[in-house]
Amino acid sequence: MLPAGARLTRRDEFATTMRRGRRSGRSHLVVHLDVAGSDMPRAGFVVSKAVGNAVVRHRVTRRLRHVVAPRLAALPAGARLVVRALPPAATASSAELAGDLDGALRTALRRLAPTAAR
Repeated sequence: MLPAGARLTRRDEFATTMRRGRRSGRSHLVVHLDVAGSDMPRAGFVVSKAVGNAVVRHRVTRRLRHVVAPRLAALPAGARLVVRALPPAATASSAELAGDLDGALRTALRRLAPTAAR
């Protein structure tokens, strides 16, 4: 479970991160990563109705929270992460979600590095 201080909760934070952040996609999810400020890394999740009914969406969100929590410490200070689930995430295992998240985070961090050096 993510601590309260590690969660994105406001709509404008989600919108800014998705608009300005570096994007990286995989078969089950898309990651948006932005660095703004110097506070602790925070994460938020977008799981639309295209993924499934409420039960399926909540299951996917719980799995993503469980997968993201230990990886937050590896993100740079001030990082804001939005993980957007795609419809195939409904049938994916936690291991598949973790693999996709790791790959997408690696790519997003690599794309973020040139802008952080400026």
